[in-house]
Amino acid sequence: MRLIIFTGILLAIDLYAFQAFRTATQNWSVGWRLALNIIYWLVPVLMLAYLLAAQADYTEHWPKTVTTLARSFFFIAYFSKFLIASVILADDLRRGSMWVYEKIAGREPFDYSRSRFLSNMGLILGGIPFVSLTYGILRNPYRFKLYSQKVKIEGLPETLQGLRIVQISDIHSGSFLYRDPVTAAVDLINAQQPDLVFFTGDLVNNVATEMERFTDVFDKIQAKYGVFSILGNHDYGDYVSWESPEKKAQNMEQLKKTHRQMGWQLLLNEHRMLNIKGENVAVIGVENYSTHLRFPKYGKLEQAHKGTQNAALRLLLSHDPSHWKGQVIQDFQDIDITFSGHTHGMQFGVEIPGVFKWSPIQYVYKEWAGLYSSGRQHLYVNRGLGHLGYPGRVGILPEVTLLELEKA
Repeated sequence: MRLIIFTGILLAIDLYAFQAFRTATQNWSVGWRLALNIIYWLVPVLMLAYLLAAQADYTEHWPKTVTTLARSFFFIAYFSKFLIASVILADDLRRGSMWVYEKIAGREPFDYSRSRFLSNMGLILGGIPFVSLTYGILRNPYRFKLYSQKVKIEGLPETLQGLRIVQISDIHSGSFLYRDPVTAAVDLINAQQPDLVFFTGDLVNNVATEMERFTDVFDKIQAKYGVFSILGNHDYGDYVSWESPEKKAQNMEQLKKTHRQMGWQLLLNEHRMLNIKGENVAVIGVENYSTHLRFPKYGKLEQAHKGTQNAALRLLLSHDPSHWKGQVIQDFQDIDITFSGHTHGMQFGVEIPGVFKWSPIQYVYKEWAGLYSSGRQHLYVNRGLGHLGYPGRVGILPEVTLLELEKA
């Protein structure tokens, strides 16, 4: 029954949006209009076939690439059609109000034909997300971008001047359709010759086995003083219906083992004290801590921070950037930089470096991408290396961050 209702809604959107195509192409030749009709109605036919196949569990045996791209294409197509249909609805309201006015005022009959201008406007409005979201899938999932940032640290020892830290976040290995392009990210990381590499959570989408194809890719990351990592909200397996608590615990143990296999030091509400050029540098890592109720709060910063009083520099890895204002800058003012991820920059937005930066995620997270400062403390929010849900990016590219420390 739900499938029938859902199919009916999609068909209604198809029929309504088609009015714009029919009006805009009324002066085309018969051949071109026939070709458009075939292409247009082929989409709902394929969509219905896919839904029936999914209902019969046939899609479970299809390649992941096929199912992911099919779902994405259908979503983009119907989102675009919905926008077109919205404009056509506005045109119908215009025509309806004209009819009412004519009946009340007794004026000469209006021309009730559909507005060609509004039809064209609807097609343009629907075409923008169709083109941009499709381009984002075809071009941007593996278009890794290096974001370089110098950070001035108050009281930074001279010997730590120029310390190079590379940060990556939100790999979401279960979303990658291809393995080979991911090696470009590792090459980009190693090309920076980092002193430290930090990974700030969400190695997988749901289960540890998603990382099996990529373990021997990310184990190639090299850093002079080590690679350090933490967990993100997706790493706990909280979004999976497990057969038993034991199965969930086994999954977590497998994920921890994966970090070890890659040579990453996973920090679970703890810290490592490093001797870098004769100075103590504390790398502190907490489990997921969010001020948003829908995300877990497993982090114990007080526990992780304890014993770092002799450090000349304190670097915190915390997946969710809301932790920074929620606790870090209030209660732990000796932490110099917090490294976070989580937001992905929503994988959609507009960025003009030094001029303008916008994404819908900023209405949920005030600190969502790049460097932020409060007094002597800093937060860097990585835009994520992978993707989740939508298998692409528009305007917000997958990020490798290079931070170079300077004395303030």
